Amino acid sequence: MSGSAAAVMSKPAFRKVEWLKRDIDVERRADGTLVLKSRIPLQAYEKHLPASLAKWASEAPERIWLAQRGGPNREWRKVSYGEAKRTVDALTQALLNLKLEGHPVAILSGNSIEHALMTQAAMQARVPAAPVSPAYSLMSHDHVKLKYLFNLIKPAVVMVQDGPTFEKALKSLDLTGVTVVHVVRPCEGIKSVGFAELAATPVTKDVEDSVAKITPDTVGKLLFTSGSTGMPKAVINTQRMMCANAAMMMQVRPRTAGGPLPVVLDWMPWNHTMGGNAAFHPVLVDGGTLYIDDGRPMPGQLEETIKNLREISPTYYANVPAGYAALAAAMEKDDALCRSFFKNLSIMAYGGARLPDDLYERMQALAVKATGERIVFYTGWGSTETAPTSTGTYWDTERVGLIGLPFPGVELKMVPCGSKYELRLRGVNVTPGYFGQPDLTKKMFDEEGFYCIGDAGIFVNAQDPVQGIIFAGRVVEDFKLTTGTFVHVGSLRTDAIAAATPVVHDALVAGQDRAFIGLLAWPNLHACRQLVGKADLSFEDAVKHPEVIACFKLGLEAHNRECEGASSRIIARAMLMAEPPSIDGNELTDKGYINQRAGLERRAALVERLYADKPDQDVIVLR
Repeated sequence: MSGSAAAVMSKPAFRKVEWLKRDIDVERRADGTLVLKSRIPLQAYEKHLPASLAKWASEAPERIWLAQRGGPNREWRKVSYGEAKRTVDALTQALLNLKLEGHPVAILSGNSIEHALMTQAAMQARVPAAPVSPAYSLMSHDHVKLKYLFNLIKPAVVMVQDGPTFEKALKSLDLTGVTVVHVVRPCEGIKSVGFAELAATPVTKDVEDSVAKITPDTVGKLLFTSGSTGMPKAVINTQRMMCANAAMMMQVRPRTAGGPLPVVLDWMPWNHTMGGNAAFHPVLVDGGTLYIDDGRPMPGQLEETIKNLREISPTYYANVPAGYAALAAAMEKDDALCRSFFKNLSIMAYGGARLPDDLYERMQALAVKATGERIVFYTGWGSTETAPTSTGTYWDTERVGLIGLPFPGVELKMVPCGSKYELRLRGVNVTPGYFGQPDLTKKMFDEEGFYCIGDAGIFVNAQDPVQGIIFAGRVVEDFKLTTGTFVHVGSLRTDAIAAATPVVHDALVAGQDRAFIGLLAWPNLHACRQLVGKADLSFEDAVKHPEVIACFKLGLEAHNRECEGASSRIIARAMLMAEPPSIDGNELTDKGYINQRAGLERRAALVERLYADKPDQDVIVLR
């Protein structure tokens, strides 16, 4: 037996998950194009999401659907399916009384019980719910994106959790003819109605009639793209799209009959398709319980998540790699937290970026310590336009960086593009288009009706496609050096960030029409403070601190040694940046993703410093 085989066999087994069989048909065309799809048909699904709320309100009215901390003592406020249905019906009646004539309900604030109830009410009233990133209201100085979206979708109702918090944003909008709804406090100078008042509306038969008229083609949501290539677009999410996608996700990892009901603690924002659709909908469809986590994987906010995880043992947990890094550090010092987290957990999911190998191993070591078993890491892939996930890693894999294989009901077209494939999607979960922008809708699809998502992928093993597909970055971000060498930005960026962990939070890859690759990186301030032992370390101090620079340089040099001989992977110069990415400057999307192109344009002066004949002292020369 080989050493590697013995090492694999010596590892503890994964906690049992009932995965769907990987039965993939591969159509091979003469031009090299491949089309992959599951031979297993998509299971039946509800006609619309309000049907799931009605089902559980009837079958399990006392079961908790939503919970969120609140009040002076931050106690859990819990809402059952029966209570939720009664409130949603009253809100639906209130919306019907307003005679919205199809105009959306825009929700400017973040995740909350009221947000969830208003969304379901909008669906029952057959008007789209349009959750808008709170960043467009609270982080922007000019509210340009907020005003653009407001004029694009023309909502008839605007809801905010707290009026004074959103005062500047609300006063930047033309609210003529718009009903403003507040949950906690009204905004001075703006006429609004209280959420509680709407929730007390007497219900008539009009609600039942409205729900009966919902069809699979009814628009349930307008979800906005990140705006990484300009202003955000409003993606039409039909009931069919959302219900089918929930069914896909549940079919590839079905819950064992008689097994525990889903219990999920989640912070991902509902204005984002991963939080609002992928995390939210399967819990509702399966009659589970969703605990709204007001924490975030960032300094000063992680403590809320830790507090929640001491009390809530999820059956399924999803986070970004930075969140897992912070959670791992906390659990390594707290056995009770570790036991609580892993107690009922069947799957850990990640997204947003590649999970570093060392972080994977740390989390598995913690799982084994707490349970004696490893826990599978799962991930999926898709976009706002696909409701969102179209592929997933629905098997016990130890490899990170995969996007998996197509779900039942999805066709994945792979068009040769240099050394990789451009990926395109067709299926019941794909949007019919962008709201109010038919010109952009036409450009979305190829001649066969496949959505051109703009991402690229490669096979783990081209001879055995069932081993899965590796994400290979965005097609439009890649560039060539002056040597003619093609640089795949997406994979290089994630590998560089992983190599420089924990001191780097994110980065920009430079090198278009240059002789070598350069990297501009943002420090992870929390990690830098821990590294140097200074709780008050500023960004300006962090980027110049010898220990931070040494850690950054050491990681990138190790990366370069692993890539020796591959000029498309070697980073020659790097620099740490003190100024955080700007949402108004279009560098940072509302979902926290970096806009590579806009970032390089905005920081052109730093790029020039990277490539100066005689680099200054802030530029780290790696070769």
